Amino acid sequence: MSNGGGAASSTTHLLDFLEEPIPGVGTYDDFHTIDWVREKCKDRERHRKINSKKKESAWEFTKSLYDAWSGWLVVTLTGLASGALAGLIDIAADWMNDLKEGVCLSAMWFNHEQCCWTSNETTFAERDKCPQWKSWAELILGQAEGPGSYIMNYFMYIYWALSFALLAVCLVKVFAPYACGSGIPEIKTILSGFIIRGYLGKWTLMIKTITLVLAVASGLSLGKEGPLVHVACCCGNIFSYLFPKYSKNEAKKREVLSAASAAGVSVAFGAPIGGVLFSLEEVSYYFPLKTLWRSFFAALVAAFVLRSINPFGNSRLVLFYVEYHTPWYLFELIPFILLGVFGGLWGAFFIRANIAWCRRRKSTRFGKYPVLEVILVAAITAVVAFPNPYTRQNTSELIKELFTDCGPLESSQLCQYRSQMNGSTAYTDDPNQPAEPGVYSAMWQLCLALIFKIIMTIFTFGLKVPSGLFIPSMAIGAIAGRIVGIAMEQLAYYHHDWFLFKEWCEVGADCITPGLYAMVGAAACLGGVTRMTVSLVVIVFELTGGLEYIVPLMAAVMTSKWVGDAFGREGIYEAHIRLNGYPFLDAKEEFTHTTLARDVMRPRSSDPPLAVLTQDDLTVEELQGVINETSYNGFPVIVSKESQRLVGFALRRDITIAIENARRKQEGIMLNSRVYFTQHAPTLPADSPRPLKLRSILDMSPFTVTDHTPMEIVVDIFRKLGLRQCLVTHNGRLLGIITKKDILRHMAQMANQDPESIMFN
Repeated sequence: MSNGGGAASSTTHLLDFLEEPIPGVGTYDDFHTIDWVREKCKDRERHRKINSKKKESAWEFTKSLYDAWSGWLVVTLTGLASGALAGLIDIAADWMNDLKEGVCLSAMWFNHEQCCWTSNETTFAERDKCPQWKSWAELILGQAEGPGSYIMNYFMYIYWALSFALLAVCLVKVFAPYACGSGIPEIKTILSGFIIRGYLGKWTLMIKTITLVLAVASGLSLGKEGPLVHVACCCGNIFSYLFPKYSKNEAKKREVLSAASAAGVSVAFGAPIGGVLFSLEEVSYYFPLKTLWRSFFAALVAAFVLRSINPFGNSRLVLFYVEYHTPWYLFELIPFILLGVFGGLWGAFFIRANIAWCRRRKSTRFGKYPVLEVILVAAITAVVAFPNPYTRQNTSELIKELFTDCGPLESSQLCQYRSQMNGSTAYTDDPNQPAEPGVYSAMWQLCLALIFKIIMTIFTFGLKVPSGLFIPSMAIGAIAGRIVGIAMEQLAYYHHDWFLFKEWCEVGADCITPGLYAMVGAAACLGGVTRMTVSLVVIVFELTGGLEYIVPLMAAVMTSKWVGDAFGREGIYEAHIRLNGYPFLDAKEEFTHTTLARDVMRPRSSDPPLAVLTQDDLTVEELQGVINETSYNGFPVIVSKESQRLVGFALRRDITIAIENARRKQEGIMLNSRVYFTQHAPTLPADSPRPLKLRSILDMSPFTVTDHTPMEIVVDIFRKLGLRQCLVTHNGRLLGIITKKDILRHMAQMANQDPESIMFN
């Protein structure tokens, strides 16, 4: 035996190189969850090493400075790229959207508005008509008016809409399947620690940018705001690979992605502060103070770049900037709260209807033909949208028109009735005269547009093209709000002697601002769908510049959240995460059940015993046998089968990589070589093959709980520490294991859902 001991000690120093980091160990497979605790420990160790060396030489000091500044550098690059891409998308989408109606002969690359800027032949009443801009009917038939030209314009509108939609879905299907949808549910899941390789890659970024322009221009009921968050996160992910601090640490990379999502919202809405709050409230899982500052800086850089590009030509970051000159009155809180109720009801209805449709798409043959579905939805949208001027125009332009307060410079159809109603004749004659026909015409068209938008948005969100939900939801709320605003305005005009209006509304004065109601309705509907609160209010007042209307916005958004929560606590993004079965533990969801760790842990009484490794009894062949026979992601390491005392935890991927690495770099490793996880090699016979030391891959401090720990505490530990698994012990003996998936299954079971149906496949 003494010889065996000597042989073991002589080989120990040869094997110590395995204590060095093994290439590939500590990385993760696709569709696996990262170990936040291990990643943070790795980063602290890296930081300590850099700090200890920085006084050794000027080069080491420079390296430490570069390491400290790399975070600011990566968010600066992300902000610059996000702002530039957002400007490009805005300009291209505007041009392609106008291409459906006609073309600018003097300069093909000008959209309708830009085409008529330099014209001297436009009149104030018809400022959008100029000889340089030709509709398709004028180009093909040579006539601008009449039924023939209407049919030709109708046909060309449908042709371009279908062409853009077909090109978008084909590019997504062939080159980057991950480029579809809004991307926010997946980004929330990635930020919680899940790995989806390629979701934030170069191809996804390129195809998403191109197809987002095509999808918006096709006229489908979708927006570009959600996908812009995905685009910004792609930029953040790509730039993080330039810096080892972020490329080699998944937890640090997620700090960059949090900042990138703030930059995405900053350029989507021109709301830098709202972007930071959106990242904090809605998408981020881990948000330290350092990330808050970097998110703020990324949002600032992105907004600055977008402002420099000036895509809307109005020297503002946003299309919807409004200035209201009338204050709001206390009584108006009642219609504002009613709009909040409508927003909550719409949100609850939309989530249920959209999830039901998406589930049907997944479970039936219809889901196998994504191209056909996109073409079908695009065709129905184009055919129904063209006759109504409010659905024909770009959704962002519609929201702008609905938000805008009517004044002498407005030529919108919504304002024609006001210029007649508020003219001198309206107040000198009988005040009870009926409203002009323009009011009723606009109201009917808006009601039809509201029904159309509600139906089409349900079927559009979830198509295999980039599709955001912010703009369609805001459009639905803005239409409802404008209708309520016009009704209130008429009421105040005809019944100014009612006690409600008598105190503050004088005869002939502008008391009600319909545009304000549209703004409040838009916020309420978006809040009802996403269940955002603080970030939404800030985004809307940054979006519109309506700072003094913060109280109506807060009242409507809070009401919409309460009403929506009465029908179900989760927003649309959480619902889609659950539908796709991503392993996401929502921090907002409360766990109120009284179960214990032993009720959830595996193995159950009916299961085979727990797969464990002993610290120095296994051979390489036996270890590979355990790996091949099971599909677990890791194995507890114990002292012996008899004692069941816990030593640590080893991950399946790390064991496989370590064995392959040892065979490649080290002679004498055979199938009957002894594997040990201890500090010193066990005593072996003299003729034994060289043992394999795997202590360097062993997690010596795995999280453990006792079998009597309440699940409420276990769920809290998983959420706050981002654990992958937790071991269960009784009096120091290993009993079982709880993984993140076990918790999700248990929570589904407690909510009377099928626990297997929610898991990601």
